[in-house]
Amino acid sequence: MHKTELDRLAIGLMVVLCSIWGLQQVAIKLASAGISPVWQAGLRSIGATAIVVVWALLRGVKLFERDRSLAPGLLAGALFAGEFAMIFLGLQHTSASRGVIFLYTAPFFVALGAVWLLPQEHMRRRQWMGMALAFVGVLALFGENLFAATEGAWVGDLMLLGAALLWAATTLTVKASALARASAEKTLLYQLGVSALVLPPLSLAMGEPGVFAPTPMVWANLFFQAAIVAGVSYLAWFWLVREYPATRLSSFSFLTPVMGVLAGGLILGEPLTPAVYAALLLVGSGIWVANRS
Repeated sequence: MHKTELDRLAIGLMVVLCSIWGLQQVAIKLASAGISPVWQAGLRSIGATAIVVVWALLRGVKLFERDRSLAPGLLAGALFAGEFAMIFLGLQHTSASRGVIFLYTAPFFVALGAVWLLPQEHMRRRQWMGMALAFVGVLALFGENLFAATEGAWVGDLMLLGAALLWAATTLTVKASALARASAEKTLLYQLGVSALVLPPLSLAMGEPGVFAPTPMVWANLFFQAAIVAGVSYLAWFWLVREYPATRLSSFSFLTPVMGVLAGGLILGEPLTPAVYAALLLVGSGIWVANRS
């Protein structure tokens, strides 16, 4: 039975997942020292596909039964691949800190789409206020970069906004189609499989060098992305999307960029300014307001 509120299990899992996704930002930076970004994303999807297939076979999950999930699954896969392509292409034109602001408009697109596609997840005024407060936290963290744009940054900004739309569309596709009744493994494999086929050729078309400095640190960070991020954490995410309201889960995503900055400070020695802690307070308050019973 699908739940209408987030319980302690869902809240705890989302905090863990946002922490993992924040660490992913650090892993991407470290792996980028030896692997091109889009090629890196493609290798991640290939590795994660193999891991999830083995996991599904060991657990006896049926991956090829007819459950009307093929069409929405392929659509979700195309959206998933398009999202990451837009992110990596967009970051060639705008800064990562500006890009985060546009990317994390995704929860608002999920909420807007839910009005038509998920009427059972109707957003109350308090939830909108909570999401707005959490977004203010993201602005407190990165907002000053909005006024330090380089020439042509608007192109990248639009691409990151497009990535946010694709991210939201993926979530809504999973929740509003036959994928909502499919296993988390099957739902994830549609997306990993399509992106594994699409991203490597895209990298070649972009003229990326691919793997140019294969050090143990680079491979370790790629393995973390494939096994922990694209494997374990995405499986948990799609299980949560199937069992809990997507609009409430999406509000937690504002925690990810804050966790990413904290991880950068702890692992990479990047400066942790008062704005980081103010953002954490605002995001946490916004999530609490949005999910308060």
